[in-house]
Amino acid sequence: MSARGPAGAGPAAIQLSRIMRPDDANIAGNVHGGTILKMIEEAGAIISTRHCNSQSGEHCVAALARVERTDFLSPMCIGEVAHVSAEITYTSKHSVEVQVNVLSENILTGAKRVTNRATLWYVPLSLKNVDKVLEVPPIQYAWKELEQEGKKRYEEQKLERLVTKQRNGDLIFPVFNPDRQNKEPYTVGYSQSSLIHLVGPSDCTLHGFVHGGCVITISGRMTFTSNKSMEIEVFVDADPFVDEPKERYRAVSAFFTYVSLSKEGKPLPVPQLVVETEDEKRRFEDGKGRYLQTKAKRQVQMQPLTQQ
Repeated sequence: MSARGPAGAGPAAIQLSRIMRPDDANIAGNVHGGTILKMIEEAGAIISTRHCNSQSGEHCVAALARVERTDFLSPMCIGEVAHVSAEITYTSKHSVEVQVNVLSENILTGAKRVTNRATLWYVPLSLKNVDKVLEVPPIQYAWKELEQEGKKRYEEQKLERLVTKQRNGDLIFPVFNPDRQNKEPYTVGYSQSSLIHLVGPSDCTLHGFVHGGCVITISGRMTFTSNKSMEIEVFVDADPFVDEPKERYRAVSAFFTYVSLSKEGKPLPVPQLVVETEDEKRRFEDGKGRYLQTKAKRQVQMQPLTQQ
């Protein structure tokens, strides 16, 4: 089932393909997760921008507003061809929901498998004034149920976005050359790290939304561990210093889930996180809730894969 674009609109679905090369590899020898995430975001931006410019009016570019979720179902290998397909599945007045699937193809045998699935939300920003959010052309749904399901997802992500805004008030103070000898292993403080990066032209999108000259501080800490996975909370704070003086602001916040793998690709046990403060205990319980919710959704999503 899929949604159709309105008459005269751009395509409701697109596909991008690229062969994975050695410079796309991570330290484990597979394709780096960041490479796949970049392809997913680019596919979503292309289809959203085309759709938002499908009717006459002020030209705009679709900017990523939220990554609802992205699942790494299977590692992709160097030499395989990545096929990234993006489809618009819902539109509100000012946002576009895009669902993305990534398949890897062995070009020697032709075998394909699903490696990633993601849901992203984009908003159209005017090219004349990037602070102005424009209206999104509606799409026509093949079935009424698709629109109702999309609206339900939209309302759920709106509520989650409010929770995210509240959480963005949290601070992770930068840590430089931490003396780990004086910290207890497996505590939140032991896991905390920071990275400061000066954004340059190579970090910008085609539309220049990440402007060179803005200093960003990327901070991360562990919030939850299960038997074989760990959740990492990441904040990205920006310090503009080229334009007019502005205070530091929260640009991005996210949760990443990692698993520890052996050389054979088998999951390994994860040392359990030691929580000490009440805030750490609260974040651990919140992470546990997200873990159980994600586990349930993942089991539902894997069912169609076993039937392919």
